[in-house]
Amino acid sequence: MVVALAATAVSGLRWLRVAQREHYLPGSVSTFAWRWWSLGPNAILLLAWVLGAGLTATGRPLPGLFGAAAVGVGPFGLSVRGRTSKLAWTRRLKTLAGVWAALHLLLLGLGALIHQGTVVAVLGAGLAPVLVDAALWLTAPVERRLAEPWVDKAKARLNAVRPTVVAITGSYGKTSTKGHLAHLVGGTKQTVPTPRSFNNRAGLARAVNEALVPGTEVFIAEMGTYGPGEIAEMCEWCPPDVAVITAIGPVHLERMHTEEAIAAAKAEILTKARVAVLNVDSPHLAALAERTPNARTVSAVDRRADVAVIDGVVYVKGERLAGVDPALAPTNVGCAVAAALELHVPPAVLAERLDGLQPAANRLTTTTAASGAAIIDDTYNSNPAGAAAALAALQRIGTEQGKRVLVTPGMVELGVKQYDANRDLAAEASRSAATHVVVVGHTNRRALLEGASRGTAAVIAVETREDAVEWVKANLAGGDTVLYENDLPDHYP
Repeated sequence: MVVALAATAVSGLRWLRVAQREHYLPGSVSTFAWRWWSLGPNAILLLAWVLGAGLTATGRPLPGLFGAAAVGVGPFGLSVRGRTSKLAWTRRLKTLAGVWAALHLLLLGLGALIHQGTVVAVLGAGLAPVLVDAALWLTAPVERRLAEPWVDKAKARLNAVRPTVVAITGSYGKTSTKGHLAHLVGGTKQTVPTPRSFNNRAGLARAVNEALVPGTEVFIAEMGTYGPGEIAEMCEWCPPDVAVITAIGPVHLERMHTEEAIAAAKAEILTKARVAVLNVDSPHLAALAERTPNARTVSAVDRRADVAVIDGVVYVKGERLAGVDPALAPTNVGCAVAAALELHVPPAVLAERLDGLQPAANRLTTTTAASGAAIIDDTYNSNPAGAAAALAALQRIGTEQGKRVLVTPGMVELGVKQYDANRDLAAEASRSAATHVVVVGHTNRRALLEGASRGTAAVIAVETREDAVEWVKANLAGGDTVLYENDLPDHYP
């Protein structure tokens, strides 16, 4: 019993950290638990727990001791405090921990009532992720109610300051487009963009309450979603004047199942806007543009669009406006230009400020290591389209004589497309872009190894990003190039 309770405490801390890292989404903890427990030697620990609980039920408690201990030490690789994403004892986490502990005590009480306290204690240790998810379901309505005063305060502040609101969403490109727009508009208007990743209900309210000051003329709100209704609810109290959808792709397909559902959830941003800016290179958005009044179209291939960015040139209504860094994602630039025009930024000012446009942090930014090797940092929020652009950058920047290295844990949240997308990424890299492919972690290892085997690149598998960095330091020098494509926090296997 003592070992089971100790194992429960350790296990609970692990899964509470996962809950925090996954934005307190009910159901996410059990999903991650299965990923970890089904991995290599962790499956043996899981089997030890199952057998231990079963044998304890037959009156043999010693196997239960080993089963509980297996839960306490495993899963291997998932630490309690975290290496890259540490456990933070916020008010919300303390509340969640208290409810989880209460549920566990209730389970132990039921075990005592049926005279199976030891069996239930062993079971409870392994069921910690399920109980954490149950606590997430129970606390979700409470957390929503606790956020209401902050949302009401944000609504009142928006009504008092009355800025022009630009809302930006999309499967990818949101943060880059937001940064581009803030730069383009910031030369002529007092502009406040939401901070990085403050794109849900609570984050948006916090951004308004902390950053929106009298005199703000333009407020740029990034809006994200994990399901239907979330963006619509944000637009109720933060209604946009200009709404931008950057792209529709398989990001979050794991949660929303189809790209049609993703497109519908993102389209909620248009309901209150006077004008929509849509990237019509995305088939879903091209169809949406046809049925949306006051839609402004953006393209990276068609100069007939309202704004087109092709081969490093920005066109407005087919006429050349200015040149732009061709390394920047063209549709992100185009969406920012289209929104800036709707904010009445003069074309001459746009042309001048486009020259200083920079990529967002960790999105195809380039630096030089102490060794002289070129580093391409594309570690934030990887997706199939962005990964293809990153491989093109690796080919463009890398030299024929030097090593060209792809370091990646692969892409996540792609649902049924995830295996194929990662296999194809590694295959394309191995065939043409990279001389070496370094696979990080286990989340997508099998798909990446299969893909890399289809080309000629040397393949290296490491456990962590730190291991990959050490390999790069030991093996690359001047004339070599490394692309870091995506970076998963350590609650991923």
